[in-house]
This record gives sequence, C-alpha cells and structure tokens, in this order.
Amino acid sequence: MVMKSVQQNNSTSLFQKVTKSVEFLWKKTAFRPEVAIILGTGLGNLTNRIQKEAAVPYESIPFFPRSTVVSHTGRLIFGILGEKPVVVMDGRFHYYEGYSLEQVTFPIRVLKQLGAKVLVISNAAGGINLKYHRGDIVLISDHLNLMGVNPLVGANDERFGVRFPDMCAPYSEELMKLAEQVAHEKNISLARGVYAGVQGPNLETRAEYRMLKTLGADLVGMSTVPEVIVGVHAGFQILGLSVVSDICDPDHLAPVNIEEIIKVANQAGPKLDLFVQSLVQKLPDVH
Repeated sequence: MVMKSVQQNNSTSLFQKVTKSVEFLWKKTAFRPEVAIILGTGLGNLTNRIQKEAAVPYESIPFFPRSTVVSHTGRLIFGILGEKPVVVMDGRFHYYEGYSLEQVTFPIRVLKQLGAKVLVISNAAGGINLKYHRGDIVLISDHLNLMGVNPLVGANDERFGVRFPDMCAPYSEELMKLAEQVAHEKNISLARGVYAGVQGPNLETRAEYRMLKTLGADLVGMSTVPEVIVGVHAGFQILGLSVVSDICDPDHLAPVNIEEIIKVANQAGPKLDLFVQSLVQKLPDVH
C-alpha cells in the first residue's frame, strides 16, 4: 500500500511538471501548434524556413532538460511552416547524456498538451542496409527497442495514456504514404527501413552490426525510440525520418567520428528541409 501511494505521487508530479511547462509556454505565446517536429543531429536548418512567432530556450522552460550534444541548439520554436502552425524542437535529449527516459521524453508530453496532433521525428542514423547511401532519407517503418529500458516503466497516469499502449503500428502508414507521394513530386529518393535504437554513446562493433542486421535492422541510432513510445502513449500520429550519416558495413568498416556524421547530416539538410516543409503543407489531406 505504501509503494502504491509513492507511485501515484510520482505520476501526479510528472503531470504537474508538464502542466507548469505548458502554462509557462502559453504565457510566452498564444500560438497553438498542430504539428510537432523534432530535429536530430545536424538537422537544425529547417528552422530557417519557419515564419517564427516565438523561440524559447530550453533552459528557461520549467523542468526541461538541457541539451548537451554538439549541433543541438536547444530551443522550442513556434511558427508557420508549409502554411501550418508548428512547434519545433531544435535539439533533443538522449539517454546517454545521463538523463532518465522520463526526462528524455518529457518534451513529448509537453508538445501534446500544447495541442499538437502529428509528431515528425528526424535523426541521423547509421545505415546497416547496404543498399543505402550516405545522405539518403529513410522512412522509419518500424523499430527495435534495444536500449534495455522503456520510458513507460512505473506507475501509469491515465491522463497521459493507457497502461498498455498498442505498438503494432507506431509509425503512421497514412503519413508514410503521404511522405512517399511528396518525395515523388520533389524527385527525392525515399526508402523504408527498420530503426534499431541503442543506448550509445559509443558506435557499434563489427559483431554488433552483424547482430543488428540479423535482427532485421536497416538503421541504428541512439534516439527516437523512447520519444516514439511516449508519442504512441500520448496519442500522436507519428512519422519517423532518418538521414543515413554513415554506412555500417562490418566487412569494410572504417573509423567514423561525430564531426563526419554532422557533416553528412548538414549536407543532406536542404533536401530534408524541403521534404519536411512540403510534407507539412500537405498534412490537411491526412485524416
């Protein structure tokens, strides 16, 4: 009985934190977004295409973590993109930074309470599927949670979502078909793939790449999966996008560093920016 009481208090505390963050943001802007976008490593230039209404640094938002990763600016941007009201996370949080998954996924709760219904998540990922090339954009069709942890562990607060959210289709088939239509119109090559989420921060060994391929992974990265799990729990319609930053061929593996990964992501950035803007513009066609 004592443990049950403690768990309920913890759940209530999370709800109160989210509420305080949302109330703070509503004092900063009356803007109400319909679409939430998370920008991954090296993919922050999309913000230049937004007609900005407000930009709020993470450090000023109650209970928001602080972004510590190179290329992650760390601010929430409200504005118009593709004629749609959006809120953009210019930088995200990772489990390997030392945050709990509750902290990593805290912004997802806030974005939902702000009114967003569609969640577009991007990342830079290693390409395990050798048909991919560096700079390719890949639709995440499914994922493997190999982080060894889950953001929904603990007491469930029904105000956020159900105890056992169904994950048979975490990524919206409707949004993926729309994305493929947009890619065709813009002459952008777009594949589909399964994303494996790992803890990091180290890159994988040759044996680990072979294991991931055997498990059915096409991509590997250190983010996205926790946010998607919480996004499904919250009721978002979700689209996941990976930019292939390096090729993970265990038989021809060469050392890679974060600077190279960011460089490739930056080079692919204009293509991704155009794609996301065009996609958001067509979202009224999605029901």
